[in-house]
Amino acid sequence: MAYTTIDDPSDYFNTVLWTGNDTDDRTISGVGFSPNWVWIKARNNGDAHYLVDTVRGSTKVIFSDSNSAEDTRVSAVKSFASDGYVLGQEAQVNRNSGTFVAWNWKAETAFSNDASSTSVGSIDSAGSVNTTAGFSIITYTGTGSAATVAHGLGVAPKLIINRTISAAKEWDVYYGDPTDYLVLNTNAATVDADDKWNDTAPTSTVWSIESSSQNNTSGGSCLAYCFAEKQGYSKIGSYTGNGNTNGVFVHTGFKPAWIMFKSTSATGFWEIHDNKRDPFNVSKLRLFPNSSNAEATEDYVDFVSNGFKFRTNDANGNTSGTSYIYLAFAENPFVSSTGVPATAG
Repeated sequence: MAYTTIDDPSDYFNTVLWTGNDTDDRTISGVGFSPNWVWIKARNNGDAHYLVDTVRGSTKVIFSDSNSAEDTRVSAVKSFASDGYVLGQEAQVNRNSGTFVAWNWKAETAFSNDASSTSVGSIDSAGSVNTTAGFSIITYTGTGSAATVAHGLGVAPKLIINRTISAAKEWDVYYGDPTDYLVLNTNAATVDADDKWNDTAPTSTVWSIESSSQNNTSGGSCLAYCFAEKQGYSKIGSYTGNGNTNGVFVHTGFKPAWIMFKSTSATGFWEIHDNKRDPFNVSKLRLFPNSSNAEATEDYVDFVSNGFKFRTNDANGNTSGTSYIYLAFAENPFVSSTGVPATAG
């Protein structure tokens, strides 16, 4: 039986909270590592989701709830630090008395692939990779025609969030079916199209793109966040809702720290829950990647030792007969690397 190699998931993913104070050069700490991808959202205000990473640089922002092109914000996330980041006075991240959440991932290792030299992929790619945690941040220049791009993970990714960032384009999401895609910045159901992934599943070295300008504009700067499953740390899967307040249980093999889910067979908001905004069950506090809406409250989902269980029949997460996909990261693995229950004393 295989056991996790990650006994402390917070070494690779963590959530931090703060209250804004409108001061310059403010350090946000407590992440536990130097983050490579930071996703910030104002909780009590309808500001956009704010995504920065070390590959593009701290001042280069992109928004999950918008198709807007990448923007430069010099007074928001000013720099990354060993245990967090330094903020400026921009209201979107540091509004006085505003409440904020940031979800943080570690990619860590610089990555560069010269396709002509390595014979991996058909176009060059670069970024930052963490093979232990199954996460990479990849940039490339679009071709406007079928191509393959190296992701650096060493195993096939199961979820890819991908778009052209140098122009106004939608966020394409690969979630395991190479004939279909979802859109991160809308509530649309799955769309069947061969111009996204060329109807070709990712391999251990590359993923495929086709002619869509959304993730492959000719000459455009393109970005991808790639995720592979790691036992006891991350899980990418699907479930079918039961439409009951005694809702469906989803097995992950760990107690979640963070979950994001979305209906595939019907329209519905993307939704995120985490263990820092809601440290105790029931997790009620909801944020929506495709909407700038402030945090909403509803009895929604329990985080349990080996997965999560819905306590609602809300359409976003648990409509009867509706198919959903999810991405989850662990607070604690159910079983440690030695085979001992992770909660044992």
